[in-house]
Amino acid sequence: PVAAGSGIPEIKCYLNGVKVPGVVRLRTVVCKATGVLFSVAGGLFVGKEGPMIHSGAVVGAGLPQFQSISLRKIQFNFPHFRSDRDKRDFVSAGAAAGVAAAFGAPIGGTLFSLEEGSSFWNQGLTWKVLFCSMAATFTLNFFRSGIQFGSWGSFQLPGLLNFGEFKCSESDKKCHLWTAVDLGFFILMGIVGGLLGATFNCLNKRLAKYRMRNVHPKPKLVRVLESLLVSLTTTVMVFVASMVLGECRQMSPSRHGGNDTLSLQDVSEDVNASIKTFFCPNETYNDMATLFFNPQESAILQLFHQDGTFSPVTLSLFFLLYFLLSCWTYGISVPSGLFVPSLLCGAAFGRLVANLLKSYIGLDHIYSGTFALIGAAAFLGGVVRMTISLTVILIESTNEISYGLPIMITLMVAKWTGDFFNKGIYDIHVNLRGVPLLEWETEVEMDKLRASDIMEPNLTYVYPHTRIQSLVSILRTTVHHAFPVVTENRGNEREFMKGNQLISNNIKFKKSSILTRAGEQRKRSQSMKSYPSSELRNMCDEHIATEEPPEKEDMLQQMLERRYTPYPSLYPDQSPSEEWTMEERFRPLTFHGLILRSQLVTLLDRGVCYSESQSSASQPRLSHAEMSEDYPRYPDIHDLDLTLLNPRMIVDVTPYMNPSPFTVSPNTHVSQVFNLFRTMGLRHLPVVNAVGEVVGIITRHNLTHEFLQARLRQHYQTI
Repeated sequence: PVAAGSGIPEIKCYLNGVKVPGVVRLRTVVCKATGVLFSVAGGLFVGKEGPMIHSGAVVGAGLPQFQSISLRKIQFNFPHFRSDRDKRDFVSAGAAAGVAAAFGAPIGGTLFSLEEGSSFWNQGLTWKVLFCSMAATFTLNFFRSGIQFGSWGSFQLPGLLNFGEFKCSESDKKCHLWTAVDLGFFILMGIVGGLLGATFNCLNKRLAKYRMRNVHPKPKLVRVLESLLVSLTTTVMVFVASMVLGECRQMSPSRHGGNDTLSLQDVSEDVNASIKTFFCPNETYNDMATLFFNPQESAILQLFHQDGTFSPVTLSLFFLLYFLLSCWTYGISVPSGLFVPSLLCGAAFGRLVANLLKSYIGLDHIYSGTFALIGAAAFLGGVVRMTISLTVILIESTNEISYGLPIMITLMVAKWTGDFFNKGIYDIHVNLRGVPLLEWETEVEMDKLRASDIMEPNLTYVYPHTRIQSLVSILRTTVHHAFPVVTENRGNEREFMKGNQLISNNIKFKKSSILTRAGEQRKRSQSMKSYPSSELRNMCDEHIATEEPPEKEDMLQQMLERRYTPYPSLYPDQSPSEEWTMEERFRPLTFHGLILRSQLVTLLDRGVCYSESQSSASQPRLSHAEMSEDYPRYPDIHDLDLTLLNPRMIVDVTPYMNPSPFTVSPNTHVSQVFNLFRTMGLRHLPVVNAVGEVVGIITRHNLTHEFLQARLRQHYQTI
């Protein structure tokens, strides 16, 4: 099922740091490649560019690992690149290579991977991804040129989708590709393209929700029947529209200039050879059938370069039918892309504008191919909302750098117009899947929140030396992927107070400011449970009641009562449980590091432990290669056979934990937390106060737009 659709939303999620199950499996790419072959050849209104990007990402994820779950017997001892960061970098390169091969645009592929995909980018990755994209482009070019023309090594066909060369006829002296006056029309087309794209996204979102409610929960056969229904409807509509609504128009002679290149001649011949007669008399062609009964790439070339005109009525009907059918098709359970259908839809819209300007306003100087290209850019930009990469992809596909300015202006206007109504199509499908995708930055008003407002204070933690039964209990009763490693610090609390200042790690805070901050935090969270900081408890010891208003006296009285409540002792063989009281859950805990679930499971699986009668030095040590041997699929705690292990044995986790993870203070602004989390590619961010106590933890879920909005509303309600 994960092979359905274009795959770009899934790859976008993966590069953003979310692991979508099965998205980069070998069986996925086999299903994707086979499925898109038949869906495109079968005449569905889908493209192959999106699936190519997904396929490239799967190749990038699997090739450096030198192993596959589907082919278990084929394994090589290649320990390099066995980490999430390396794998993510290769997926970025693979996605860029897919774009480069699809459009013959290596630079556009690199920018696509940067703009749409990767959350975590570094300078060294830029060159590697560009080299990968360039290699993909020329590999495809080499084989296509050799197979199609028999001239191996000539490099004549750069990508699967080539727009041909835009060139005015030499006999038409008034013709220009575009002029400054045309920019005004391009801006208007960008606005209309943004509106059409927003309409497309809105309709497709409603269809996707309907499918999630009424199609996906039902037996798998229902999805097959839906795909067959779409295929049947598409076939009938194409045939009926061509026969009933098409017009017979006179053929125009093939144009060849004396100094045309070979590729331009080929494009001209392809354009004029692909026109369809379809029940029309000799020397005429059916304009509707020419658009419907050709492959999508040939239809785009027709709209870009056909000398003969298409009727405005034909273009309008073609646009409407293609718009509705492609919107219905995107989302059914077949591999399907959206780039080419959007380009074809937009090209028809642009050609329609050019025809109207020529016929009714009398602008004879305009070049119809330019307007078709700008219309394609406007509609595609309104649907997917890409700017930088799409501009470069279209420029590289046309081989015409002079189109840079109009394409960029059109795409920007289309994006701004569409963003006023809804998100891009890929973001919509990501949200429908409920994936916690992190945007590029937070909104300005989110800085009213602090780390303590969004963190999860209810922690599940382990001790440096923990019994096996405790670890097994923790792992089986939680789904967390990392656990803070802590020790209790009750005996050392009073030592931090010296004179009028709290001294910790060379940071000095005046009592009054801490007390004020405590009041603000209490007022925001309405509970001390979310702020179990010893610096606040210590400040209560010498509090002068006359300095604070009555409500703060109540708060401090509660704090004093909690301060002197004896904390229950917790032995290493006890594990965090639902029966704990709040006192037990929020005791002061000195933070020592983070240990991953995969590491704990590996330690249990390999029996790394020692007995009470021994020292921790007698515990066996595992190397990094041994710890990561099962990457990327570590065993599940429920599948482990632990009968040979003594539950009273103790595991020393200190050699395997991360002793210096990124941490933030409880008072850190949310924007700083967000930037640190996203740019460093984190999964867990502990919140540690000034005396080294862990008071909460922040994960991706705590930084999603919906979660931050909910916490901001709570913040306003408590003010």
